Amino acid sequence: AIELRAHSDEALRSHFDELRRRAADGAALAALMVPAFALACEAARRTLQQFPFTEQIICGQLLHEGRIAEMKTGEGKTLAATLPACLNALAGTVHIVTANDYLAARDAAWMTPLYRLLGLSVGHLAADRDDATRRRAYACDITYGAAAEFGLDYLRDNTKYAEADQVQRGHGFAIVDEADAILIDDAGTPLVLYGDTTDLSGFY
Repeated sequence: AIELRAHSDEALRSHFDELRRRAADGAALAALMVPAFALACEAARRTLQQFPFTEQIICGQLLHEGRIAEMKTGEGKTLAATLPACLNALAGTVHIVTANDYLAARDAAWMTPLYRLLGLSVGHLAADRDDATRRRAYACDITYGAAAEFGLDYLRDNTKYAEADQVQRGHGFAIVDEADAILIDDAGTPLVLYGDTTDLSGFY
């Protein structure tokens, strides 16, 4: 990553675009990890004035491999998650799942400059957003949102009569923040859709 410091912002974006082309041509993400992580680290240094520590880079590799990594408060898991997010955005959608709306909004706003430097778009889900706004958020390369928002959007999409009315556009790669809370504590509470009932006897 140190070698990249002499490059302009445009050159960094060009390097990242080249990685996207290689991914589209079938290159394995594992083979693109080192240059993608290096570009993300340099983007973090330029936009956030932070450079990931070795522990954060290792965490990023573990997350990309589908593992769970434990980091203490203040050790920089928000920044660590940007590394596998950038890598997997080369090949498809990336969802970053948080415990609540506040964390989703905070992390999205905080990390957006890093992503934009590399040419990636960032979306954010919130409970009060309509379908059109949600569709735009999901159309981005990286989408931040609370676990319940992703889950409820999935349920709502399965109640739509036409595919064009759905808001999600597939499920590529997800990074789950607070994995113990989301995958264990909250997993016992089912997501439920409810609304006004209407007389559909004529339809049937």
